[in-house]
Amino acid sequence: MGGLYKPFVDDGIAGFWNDMNEPAIFETPTKTMPLETVHRIDDDGFAPRTANHSEVHNVYGMENGRATYEGLLKLRPNVRPFVMTRAMFAGGQKFAVTWTGDNNSTWDHLKLAVQQMLNLGLSGVAWSGADIPGFIGGASPELATRWYEIAAFTPIYRGHAANDAPRAEPWIDGPEHLAIRRRYIGERYRLMPYLYAVAEQNARTGDPFMRPTFYDYPELAKAPCDQSMAFTLGRDLLVAPSPKPESTYAYNVCMPGPGWFDYWSGLPVLGERKPDAPFEVVRETPTLDRLPVFVRGGAIVPRQPLTQTTSVMPNGPLELHVYPGQDCSGQLYWDDGVSIRGDSLRQTVRCTLGKDGIMLHFDKREGSFRPWWKQIAVTVHGWTGPAKVRGVAGVETDAERRTVRFVIPDQKRASDFVLSRF
Repeated sequence: MGGLYKPFVDDGIAGFWNDMNEPAIFETPTKTMPLETVHRIDDDGFAPRTANHSEVHNVYGMENGRATYEGLLKLRPNVRPFVMTRAMFAGGQKFAVTWTGDNNSTWDHLKLAVQQMLNLGLSGVAWSGADIPGFIGGASPELATRWYEIAAFTPIYRGHAANDAPRAEPWIDGPEHLAIRRRYIGERYRLMPYLYAVAEQNARTGDPFMRPTFYDYPELAKAPCDQSMAFTLGRDLLVAPSPKPESTYAYNVCMPGPGWFDYWSGLPVLGERKPDAPFEVVRETPTLDRLPVFVRGGAIVPRQPLTQTTSVMPNGPLELHVYPGQDCSGQLYWDDGVSIRGDSLRQTVRCTLGKDGIMLHFDKREGSFRPWWKQIAVTVHGWTGPAKVRGVAGVETDAERRTVRFVIPDQKRASDFVLSRF
């Protein structure tokens, strides 16, 4: 089967989407192959035997994705295959990503999509997405905008709708909605260095890309907030839509302990905390243009200048946003984004808090890949007062945003920078 993709590969098509591969056969009562259809099992260490379709149905979809994956590897031996599949079985995540199927353009299905992707991540299927803004029916402008916002922080970000559904492109509902959607699409591109590091962590450790809040912060399992829509992206970003996404009523967001920052303003979050409670509560009032996103105090989050596609090299320095707190660290990972066997780089960045300042430490870089950035623009959040960095000119402070910003050369070797007030 894999060899059938050769004409498409020769035409330059980079990824393939296997749909209806349950298999779907509408002319039967079960909408799939007749259940008495006989399949032969003879692979992967199983004893050769036959089985009917009622047993093999889910495996069939996985083998379809596997055949595509292995066929593409033969056609392009050192290029990562991109395969999307609607049908899967345990282990199918080795061969393909998936999505949540033919969803409806409703607020309930927006909420359900978040829960489905979290469940898939916990089941080992880290890479999933949902059709934006719903496959069937027509989304209201408000629903579509909210869907574009939330989905920007999910594993796969993809607009898709049925042939007979109303148009669903980002630009169809006028300039106000377009501006909001464009901002969130752009933010996903700006976050690519962070997203790529989280993706590499998933490949190496199995930790989900998109996680329920209790995954890294088990104390939130007992927090007095409705967390049915809240999730973390990696460990460091907490995304907290309203548990009733169509509602304009205020709601509570629970965070694990103090020290979190607002992602958009960069300012420390001032929540309420009861004595001895392991969490902090923030009150949010929904507005259409703002999705509440928070950053863990102690996170170091890499970002990049805006691009219109991942195939374009960013123009400017790598941004490194430091949010001082406990366990202060972040990861840089980069490679060419294409090769299976090739160079890469990995580097840990840490910060240590002192009485009069902060030390930023770069561990020695692993790997020989040469990244696109030549400089690193460091922004330290939550800073007050004057600031200087020994050996660095042009240190800029912003009293209103409570930040310090300075630019340093790319750091390949182990190095320290001390930010102080004196």
